[in-house]
Order: sequence, then C-alpha cells, then structure tokens
Amino acid sequence: MLEINKELEEYILTHTENEDQVLKDLTRETHVKMLRPRMLSGHMQGKFLKMICQMMNPKRVLEIGTYTGYSAISMAMGTSSDCVIHTIDCNDELEYFTRKFIKQSGCEDKIEFHIGEALDIIPNIDEEFDLVFIDADKRQYIEYFEAVYLKLKQGGFILADDVLWDGKVLEEVESKDKQTQGILAFNDFIQNDNRVENLMLPIRHGLMMIRKK
Repeated sequence: MLEINKELEEYILTHTENEDQVLKDLTRETHVKMLRPRMLSGHMQGKFLKMICQMMNPKRVLEIGTYTGYSAISMAMGTSSDCVIHTIDCNDELEYFTRKFIKQSGCEDKIEFHIGEALDIIPNIDEEFDLVFIDADKRQYIEYFEAVYLKLKQGGFILADDVLWDGKVLEEVESKDKQTQGILAFNDFIQNDNRVENLMLPIRHGLMMIRKK
C-alpha cells in the first residue's frame, strides 16, 4: 500500500477538482462542533464517490452511516434529478446539523434521511438499489452486507469503507479490538463469497468495491 504523507496528499488534492463550497463549510463545522471528525469522508473520497455515481448513473442508492452528510451530498451531486439516495444513521443528535447541510447543498429532494438502526430500517425500504455505500459500525459489516444483498440489482455495486482500518488489519491478533475484528471478518467473508467479485483499494482508510454477479 502506498504510504501517503502530507506532502503527497497535498499534491494529490491540488490536482483534484476543487471542493464544493458547501462541502468545505460542512468539513469546517464538523471539525469545530463534532466528536470524531475523522469519520468525515473528506474531499478525495467524496470526489471518488461523486465520480462513481457519474459513471454509474444510479437511480437508487443506499448509504449506511450518514454522520454529518458529506458522502451523501457528494453522491447526490453526481446523480441525476430522478435519483433517490436513502441514507441511514443511528445518532439522532446529528440530525439537525446534517439536515441543515443537506438543504444548503441543494440536494434535499434527492436524499431521504432515516434515523435509526440500519438493520431495522433496511427491510422496510421498498427499493432495489444500484449502489450501496457502507460506512458504519465495523462489527456489523457482514450483517449490513447480507441485509442489502437481496435488495441490490444484479451487476450493482457495494462500496465498503475503512477496510484497511488505518493499518490495524496487520496488527497482532491479540491486540485487535472488536471493530478491527469485524473488518477482518468482513474482508475474509467477501474474499470467499462466490456471489460477488471484489477489489480492495488503498483510498483513505481502504475501500472495497464489490460487484454482485
């Protein structure tokens, strides 16, 4: 995996299209007002998600793990006016903050924001998805995958974030916490699942691209 130092990261960002102003504002306020701002997708990953949507032109998208809305807004900016993005977060304390930025982004008509546990909400969303983005509790990644698999169109994609988990996947077994164990189990599960094809990318904290055969 390529080690991205600050200078190289800055070079990459200066050769990537400028961040939309509402996303800059969202990033700044998230760092000032929220705990664990590193959970934010950020400019490079947000641009990647936007361009994936521009390539795929999905009509139905599901996101598990909204946080403050950066990734949902990024995807919405890359989709057509008839796309619907269902995004789910269990933290109701973030709702006002997140809805404010969804409205400011101009993507409010595309984004359906659900508050609650994803495994309870997903069965009640009557949609077939073209694209799913998973970025929530690492201990439940396999459960999230199974919950969305039957709702994913054949040929559709799942993107799973944090699959390298800051390199923790390479630590000694006895030092691994439950979140890291969840990521390891998910990575092995996907690698051995013949229903899908997969590619792991060293983008940010690791991104797994999964295609339903």
